[in-house]
Amino acid sequence: MPRLKKKITIRALAALAPDPKEDTWLWDDELARFAFRLKPSGAGAFVVVYRNRQRKQRQVLVGRYGVVTPEQARSAARAMLAEVDAGRDPAEARAEDREAIDVEELCRQYLAAAHAGLVKTRFGKPKKASTIAIDEGRVARHIVPLIGRKLARDLRRADVQRMADAITQGKTAAQVKTKARGVARVTGGAGTAARVVELLGGIWSWAEKRALVQGPSPVTGVEKSKGDAKDRLLSAEELGALGRVMREQERERPLAVAALRLIALTGLRREQACGLVWDEIDFASSCIRLDDSKTGRSVRPIGKLALDLLAGLPRLNQFVFPGRSDTRSADLKKPIAAMFDAAGLDDARSHDLRRTFASAAAELGYGDATIGEMLGHAKRGVTEKHYVRRPDSAMVEAVTRVSNRLAERLEKAESTSHYSSKG
Repeated sequence: MPRLKKKITIRALAALAPDPKEDTWLWDDELARFAFRLKPSGAGAFVVVYRNRQRKQRQVLVGRYGVVTPEQARSAARAMLAEVDAGRDPAEARAEDREAIDVEELCRQYLAAAHAGLVKTRFGKPKKASTIAIDEGRVARHIVPLIGRKLARDLRRADVQRMADAITQGKTAAQVKTKARGVARVTGGAGTAARVVELLGGIWSWAEKRALVQGPSPVTGVEKSKGDAKDRLLSAEELGALGRVMREQERERPLAVAALRLIALTGLRREQACGLVWDEIDFASSCIRLDDSKTGRSVRPIGKLALDLLAGLPRLNQFVFPGRSDTRSADLKKPIAAMFDAAGLDDARSHDLRRTFASAAAELGYGDATIGEMLGHAKRGVTEKHYVRRPDSAMVEAVTRVSNRLAERLEKAESTSHYSSKG
């Protein structure tokens, strides 16, 4: 190849003519290992050529002719060669940069693994589809807009702190179109910020175990403001108002009314109540056996009123509250929310009935452990976790007393009598 040596200047480059068969090289006589390479096509670029610590020759692009000047290229080449002399390999660093993933890609891989059942909860079970959907929303609406383009390996605590502060201040608030006529209202706030930071910590932990990232988690030490405590309870008067709405709307939306009444009488989460299948109900033992609850496999004692309610519902398919197809249960989130709104309780929802159930149990003198078992909180004992298959009679009696009290406040606790497939 033609090899020339003189100071690389604009004039020197203008005098170069491309060789039709091979590259032409002009080596700078001021900075060793800095050169200009001219291709037969006439395209030219500034490069540095060096040997790394393994004595392998490397060639790294500094800049293309016409984009950078010779002086700019020489200055950049000098800095690059200083790295080489310090024992670093710029070519290897660039290769790593090309392979490095950003936070958005890291989250994408995590969510894909979650959908494949490869992300476990603290109970050792794959994340549920509903939980993954919530994670996807937090990633898309908070993490990606704020730090998604940052390389995961460069993510620092300060970056996560700025993200948390921005979410707390409502900077990611928006209305997002979800389905054909659905809208998600993203409000942000302190509670959302805390949950997003926790999710990012989980993503980092998952990724670190798979060598996608390394080093301490950037979430460690991030300050999170405490949101308002979730302590909404329904008073006797509010329960009465909700009960009146349920009776008024029983013909219009019998499926939702039955589900809401079941939630009130048992303290079940809405997803658990609406997702019940008939095989999970043990009428003889007065309990519900959930194989896939938030806390893992769980046995929930239920009282006579709840059993009577369930016994009065027709079995249309495997689901207690069937959806529009035989393959899924009804969601009922919107009609249940509408009943709260109609009762003047637009600041309350079905989960507040769960807290109200616990509060009623406390009023009747039951302790935390008993209330926890009523609500299906995680059991820590080996016997309880692996061997208890049915609640004892005292626990069933306790749940019956609590459900009776709530039924009185709802003013009516009879079985749904106008059930149909309409929700």
